[in-house]
Amino acid sequence: MVKILIIKLGYSETLDSEVSKVVSLGDVLRTTPILEALKEKYKKSKIIFLTDEKAKELVEDNPYIDKLLLWDEFVGFLLLRERFDIVINLEKHPGICALADMIDAWQKFGFRLGNNFEISEYEDKVSFIDYINNKESKKDYWQKVLIEHLGIEWKGQKYSLGYKPKTKEVFDIGLNYKVGSKWPTKAMSKHKWEELNEKLVSLGYKVDWQRGLNSLKEYIDWINSCKIIITQDSLGLHLAMALNKKVIGLFGPTDFSEIYPYGKSVFLTAPLDCPYMSCYNGECIYDKFCMDSFDIDEIVKNIGEISEK
Repeated sequence: MVKILIIKLGYSETLDSEVSKVVSLGDVLRTTPILEALKEKYKKSKIIFLTDEKAKELVEDNPYIDKLLLWDEFVGFLLLRERFDIVINLEKHPGICALADMIDAWQKFGFRLGNNFEISEYEDKVSFIDYINNKESKKDYWQKVLIEHLGIEWKGQKYSLGYKPKTKEVFDIGLNYKVGSKWPTKAMSKHKWEELNEKLVSLGYKVDWQRGLNSLKEYIDWINSCKIIITQDSLGLHLAMALNKKVIGLFGPTDFSEIYPYGKSVFLTAPLDCPYMSCYNGECIYDKFCMDSFDIDEIVKNIGEISEK
């Protein structure tokens, strides 16, 4: 039995330089393809997944996770008493890297604490840090980079959820208009969404606005109730693909080429000619806002095309 520990709290975007204490639920979900990959490689394995309490509902009851641990001030001591075959640390927070260094394991992947408290890596088959520092020259799907870093073949392994939605499809289109607090620049302004809604309703579509803003399970249920999801780069984008929905993704400050387009997905880039496009900034540094440059008719045109797929 291969005993595997995965550390993914969501405090840092795995393949981005950003580190904070704000949990990125989308990035936690984006790591789940490695679960399928690990179970394919290690037929007899026990996967222990450590995450933050806020991400619990994303991963609990996941069929690939044998034991779920939630981060608190005591869990580190528990892990130091255990022995693992493999430890995979996908967090860049120095304290978490130090904990990963101290855990007893035969093999380790991901981030570790180097000299002078700098973040380094255990393995460099496919280097996370090299990818972060050279995105333009080494750009690739995040899921592929994660899986190949572990020395496993990329086969388009999918996102996996433990929670099974309770709803059926009742809406033609869902408008996923909210984004997380880390990157408010990802959001198209409300008046543009209202303009899109008016256009869709006039064309006879049954449209619903994002629900479940205070409950992750209600949010997943809402996404599952829609045939098509129109969304910005957010948790909803990844949840919709995990639920095999038809997706139209709207991108401006982030780059869609890093996201594997599972299922029937169409990704659109804001047409604004901005010198800072794909800037990954939380605040706009240009005199015009890229996400408001989308043409509503162009979005609607793609609805028709994706409906035929």
